[in-house]
Formats: sequence, C-alpha cells, structure tokens
Amino acid sequence: MASLAFSPVNKAPSIKPETTRTNRSGFVKASLPSWRKRLPESHRVNVATETLVSSQPTTIEEVDRTGKLAAWTSVRHERWEGELVVEGQLPLWLKGTYLRNGPGLWNIDEYNFRHLFDGYATIVRLFFENGRLIFGHRQIESEAYKAAMKNRRLCYREFSEVPKPVNFLSYVGELASLFSGSSLTDNANTGVVKLGDGRVVCLTETIKGSIQIDPETLDTKGKFEYTDNLGGLIHSAHPIVTETEFITLLPDLVQPGYSVVRMEPGSNERKVIGRVNCRGGPAPGWVHSFPVTEHYVIVPEMPLRYCAQNLLKAEPTPLYKFEWHPEGGSYVHVVCKASGQLVASVEVPLYVTFHFINAYEEVDEEGRVIALIADCCEHNADTTILDKLRLQTLRSFTGVDILPDARVGRFRIPLDGSPVGELKAAVDPDEHGRGLDMCSINPAYLGKKYRYAYACGAQRPCNFPNTLTKIDLVEKKAKNWHEEGAVPSEPFFVARPGATEEDDGVVISVISCKNGEGYALILDASSFEEIARAKFPYGLPYGLHGCWVPKE
Repeated sequence: MASLAFSPVNKAPSIKPETTRTNRSGFVKASLPSWRKRLPESHRVNVATETLVSSQPTTIEEVDRTGKLAAWTSVRHERWEGELVVEGQLPLWLKGTYLRNGPGLWNIDEYNFRHLFDGYATIVRLFFENGRLIFGHRQIESEAYKAAMKNRRLCYREFSEVPKPVNFLSYVGELASLFSGSSLTDNANTGVVKLGDGRVVCLTETIKGSIQIDPETLDTKGKFEYTDNLGGLIHSAHPIVTETEFITLLPDLVQPGYSVVRMEPGSNERKVIGRVNCRGGPAPGWVHSFPVTEHYVIVPEMPLRYCAQNLLKAEPTPLYKFEWHPEGGSYVHVVCKASGQLVASVEVPLYVTFHFINAYEEVDEEGRVIALIADCCEHNADTTILDKLRLQTLRSFTGVDILPDARVGRFRIPLDGSPVGELKAAVDPDEHGRGLDMCSINPAYLGKKYRYAYACGAQRPCNFPNTLTKIDLVEKKAKNWHEEGAVPSEPFFVARPGATEEDDGVVISVISCKNGEGYALILDASSFEEIARAKFPYGLPYGLHGCWVPKE
C-alpha cells in the first residue's frame, strides 16, 4: 500500500462576495473568487495525504498534460482514497457523503467501448465534515466487471456492446441466454440511491444490475435480490425513493405495457400498485425515469420504443436497442397511488426525454385536483441525442456546435377526462443555452409545487452539456456557471438542515477539465456562486447520477 506526501497548504481566507461578469449570451463567467486569486499557485494544486490503493503509485505529476479532457477517458486506478485540500470554505453544516455513480472504464486492454453508457461502473465518494473533504473512488464489482477483468474480454451485453461469439453454436447459445436474461449485464453504472432503511443500492436498467454497496468503504456488498415473483428483465433506472417507499416501473415487452410497483423500507419484495397498457406502437416506450406527485404516479409512453430486433443485433443501430415510432403517438398516463386505478391517459406532442425533473398537482380554488404538471429535460423529440453520446464523438470536438437542443418540457395532464394534454417549454430555452439534462431539485419538494431546478446546460458551440444552470420556474430565468473547456457532472442539491427557503443549501458537482485534471465544485445554491473547490489527484471520467447520505 503506497502513500503520498505533499506540502501543507495555508487555510484559505474567508470568502467575500464577488462581482460576476456576464458574456453576450447571458452566461456568468467562472471568474476566480477573490480567495483563489490570493492563493499562490503552489497552494492551489496540492492534494493532502490519506491512502492510495492502487496497482501503482499515484502522484500529482501523473496528471495528463496533453490537453485531453478527463471526462471521456477511463479511470486511472481501480480505487483511490485521500483527503483533499479545500480552496475556499465548506459550510460547517455540510456533514455527510455525496455518492456519484457512472461509467468509468471504457476499455478492456486494447478493446475500446463505443458508447458513453457502456463503461463499467465507477462509484465516487465525497465525504464532508467540519470543513474537510475526503475523496475516494472504486470500481463496482459486478459480475460483468469481474468476468471482463478475469477473461480480458467482454462477457455480457452492455448498452451497445455484445460479446463476440466464437462460432455459430456459441452465437445461438448467446441468443438463448439473451431471452433468459443471463447474458444481460449487471453493470450498475447509472444511479445510486439510499433506501429508507439506510441500504445503498447502485442501479442500471437491467433488474439484475441492482448492487448494494457500503457507502463508507465503497465495497461491493453483493447483488440486491428482489424476493418477489414479478419477473421481467428491465426496470426504470431511476426509481422514486423516499424515507417511506420505493416506486418503480417495470416495462412489459411481451404484453406491451408497464407495471407500477412499490417496495417498503426494509423489504426486498415489490408489490404491484397498478398496470398501464400501451396505447401506441409495438412495444413499450423507453422509461429511463418517471415522475410522481403526492397522490399519483405518472407513466410516460414516448415513441422511442424498445425493439427486440435491435437488441438481438451484434452491431448497434443509430437508436441502439430502440426504434422511433412517431406514427403510434406519444402518451402520458396517470395511476392513483392508493387505488392503482388508471385515472387519466392523454395524448401529447411527440417527445424524447431521459430525465424527468419533478411533478405536482394543480388545484382549483376549492382545492380539487384538476390537472398534473410534469417537467422534464426534453430534447425536442430529437432522437439523435442517443448517437451523439458515442465516445468517438465526445472525444473529437472540433468547435462545431452539434449538441441537439433541449428545454424544460412542461406537460399539463388534465384530469377531467380530456383525451389530450399539453407540452410546452416552461422557460425560454435560450436562458440555459438550449441544452438541458442531468437534473436535481430540493428533495423536500418531490411531488410538490416547486420553483427551482438544477441541471447541466450549454454554452455554445459544444458537443455536450458544459454548464451548470439553476432554473427559476417562477421568474422564468436561469443562472449559469461555466468554465472554459470544462465538463461538469450532474449538479446535486443538498439542503441546509432547518432551511425554510427552497434554495437554501449547496450544489455539488464533479468537474472534468481540458488539461486532464478535475475537482469537486461546491456552489451556494441561492446565489449560484462558487464557495469552494477541491482538486483531485487526477481527473475523473464523466459520471451520471448521485445521492446524499447524511452523517448521523
């Protein structure tokens, strides 16, 4: 076990408000806060010692100086842990662990994966306490990952990758194992959630890809086994998780539709709340995420639908395991949580979304629920966003703007029996650069009327979201953070204990820089200005979604 020693740094002076500068596009430039301007350069780059666990020593000189963006390169080591030097001041109330999951290893020796979603999962840990920050990361030890490391080849089907058959018989056997689900990956590289009973589970869209981890050591504890008999191969990668329940959707590929299921804290048994049958197309629409209100579950049925034929192919199509069926229409369904009954099913304009932001109930003057409002990161019904996430495309940005437009898509779903719903932009997309994805809110407002959303936006030209944006859905304005050449991951909101204002807290993001470096960024959620950052020993791959585990 190796350890590193770096020169100590002085305590950063207290932060003073900084005057922000805005460029012609309305974006706030990431000018250095005054406390960073005063620090000598040597005090900005050092990383304090804790423990390195790796096959070879890691030093600060190991940072790639060739100009590569760390976001699209494989993680340098299987695991690392150490205390970081904090530039600025972390709030003393910030006590707990931010976990971030995502694909972090995109190659097996000389074999390179093709798509962002293919990589083996890397879990990142940022532990905050008393103004200090401990950082660590580790590979999630799924069966897919362990088999790849042992055999030095792909052994399970990933998002766009298929194991190469040795001969025709092995190909036939692989197809048979696909139908049984045994060849599907358990690479839990998408999200991470803290269940109401305290267990922490990493997830992806395959049901078998539910893996429990230790939030302190990042050890893989084993597969999260569901004890029911609901069967199926896939589920929503983003369940709704609160202290009292776990709700998710199970797409049915045989009898096209969706089962809405609930799981109680402390249980591994999912129970069916209700079912929705598809209204259009030959298969269910992709349900990467979905929203809920206080009393209802909203089931999206978009025309980007699962396709068994594409799933069988050894080479990816432009839409991978999906097909676009606009002729079948787009729908949104509403299921009552209490009764499981379908209370509304409306047709809406065509849409494509990975991530819903939030939903709430619209009431009349007498307090009766008359409609549901559901917001999402909507890509203007443009399916090309999937193929724009090829690693080759992400790694070869030439300055040409190729990121498809996106907006805060707001659905209004009437509950008066009307067959048609609405879909419009909730704010002017130019407020956030016509790019939008990877969102979070104050969790106290889940399913309730809310004002603020935090997401990744765009400063163009770009080939991927490259800003952090705070969207005010009342004033219909956005505040944006941008640093030239950097790629930020999902901005994650953590509320201050005892807060009464919706945006009283901090926003945490992991930043990848163009010079191969990276750092943790902490913004004041109200002003959306930087209050602290902490440099990593090396840049990290781009990650997807996170969760907060408060310190007891």
